Formats: sequence, C-alpha cells, structure tokens
Amino acid sequence: MKATVVGSGAWGTALAIRLCKNGHDVTMWTFEKDLIPEMEQTRRNPRLPAAVLPESLKISSDYACIQGSKLVVMASPSFPARSVAKAAAPYIDEDAVVVSVTKGLEDKTHLRMSQVVAEATGRDVVALTGPSHAEEVAIDVPTGLLAASYDQKKAEFVQDAFMADCLRVYTSPDPVGAELGAALKNVIALCAGITDGLGCGDNTKAMLMTRGLTETARLGVALGAKKETFAGLAGVGDLIVTCTSMHSRNRRAGILIGQGKDAEVAMQEVGAVVEGYYAAKSAYELGKAQNIDMPITEAAYKVLYEGADVKEAFLGLMARQKKAESEDAGWL
Repeated sequence: MKATVVGSGAWGTALAIRLCKNGHDVTMWTFEKDLIPEMEQTRRNPRLPAAVLPESLKISSDYACIQGSKLVVMASPSFPARSVAKAAAPYIDEDAVVVSVTKGLEDKTHLRMSQVVAEATGRDVVALTGPSHAEEVAIDVPTGLLAASYDQKKAEFVQDAFMADCLRVYTSPDPVGAELGAALKNVIALCAGITDGLGCGDNTKAMLMTRGLTETARLGVALGAKKETFAGLAGVGDLIVTCTSMHSRNRRAGILIGQGKDAEVAMQEVGAVVEGYYAAKSAYELGKAQNIDMPITEAAYKVLYEGADVKEAFLGLMARQKKAESEDAGWL
C-alpha cells in the first residue's frame, strides 16, 4: 500500500519507519527541504537521530508526493496543523484514509487535531494516539496505540496498517476522549516536571497524576467523551509515560520551569515543540467555558501565561479546601 506521512518530526519519522517495516510504499513529506540531502545520504533524521531510516523510505518537500496514497498520516505539530492540512488537501485521493497523530488543541478554536484536519481537508479523520515515545517506537520497543474513529472500518484500516509484533493497535469509537486525554496529559506532564524541578518526590507526582487525570476526565465527559476512555491507553496510559520519562519534552520543560526558568527559556532549552505549553491555554479556556473545576490546569496557566510564581502556585494547590476524593471525579 502507498502511504505518505506528512511531517518529519520525531513522531512522524518513527511512524514512517514502522510503515516501511510493515512492507508499505512510504514517502515522508518534510517542511525542512534543506535537510533532505543529509537524510537521504546518512539515512538519519536529526529530529530522531538514533533511528535508521529504511532505504525504501522516500523523502520529499512536494505535497504532490501524497497523490495515490491509500493512507495519509498527518504528523505536523499542532500550531501549523491547519495550514499544513489545507496545503495537503488537494493532493489527497478520494478513497484515502486520513489519520491525525498530533496530540494537542488548536489555539482559539480549541478544536482537537482530528477536527482541525477534517475541517482543512473535508475528510473524516481517524485519531491515532496512546503512550508512545518516538524514540522507542522507532527501535521496536513493544508499544500500544489507539485508533479512534466514529467509523469502525476506518479505525480497523489504520489498525491493520500499523500493527506489528512490537506494536499493538486497539480501536475505539471515542475520538473525543482519546484526543482530549492525549492533549491534556501534556499539561499534567509539564506540571509533573515542575514538581521534579521543585525537588518534590514520587508521592507528589503520584498525587499530581491522579488528580490531573480526574480533572482531564471531568472536562472530557462534559465535552462528550466516554469516561472509560480515560482509564485506557489514551488516558492513564499516556499520562504515565509522559509524566515519568525523560523522553518527554513536556516533563523536561517543566523541570526547568520548576528550577526557576521562564517558560520561553525552558522551551528553547528543550529544543523541540512543548505541546503542553499550548494545550494549557486551550484547556484553561475550555474549563472556564464549561464551568469545570480544573485547579491543576488553572495553576499551570497562571504560571505559563500570567507569570505567577511557581512555588506559590504549587502551595496554593496544596492549600485547597478539603473534599472527598470521589466528588465529581469524572472517570470513576
């Protein structure tokens, strides 16, 4: 099957490698035209340096490379997702299955990435998500993903395209929950990094993750998600891997912020897109619009966008009024 991965970041590259290993005819589109000669010669991508690019993987900066593909994987970061999808749209065949693999929310509209791609391309879009570091998927570390769509056949098509001995793909009829879990866990992971930077311990992180999942699910259910989704791969699964690993850009940026660095400086030092920074604003605004209590997200927003002192924000969370754990938990 001919497939095109639109985006050459770490995640797009890892998925392109997986599709090649599965025997598909794969092209990876890249915005970074100047890097193509280097990638073709060295069979390495600076965005994912430890991984070897298969000889069969073609690389192009021309959107026309999408033509004829039965599978089109949209893998750009969240902030240019709409413009990239709009530019790609004229080259997507009518019978192609389009899948979004970006974890985030669009600024101002607060749309999930599959919704953004759907609006820009006029297609139904499958969301592929789950606890998955590109660095590990690219070298065949056993991983589980979730293909979420209202269209079961399209979800199964994506499942079949990516399944391998080292990659299990489950299907789900709940793209709302799958994508919100994936996007909002980045905010919680950034906060988990902040607790590391502040010198807190494992107890603190466990508390933060659990309460973060609660407010994520609370918002998700209010927006139409199924509460069970947050107990699965796209919920607690993705939360665990992103909050605990140093592969996580969100956690690494949070550590720097907890150590006293400005958010912009922290992201520059990480050197790649920190989706939790952008998602914090959308999540905060969505929570306010839905009248959902999201104290961790609100504290993150104030630190990231209003210059609140990170230590005071953390102490404010600890000093909140006492309550029962199951009170309006959202996912129990």
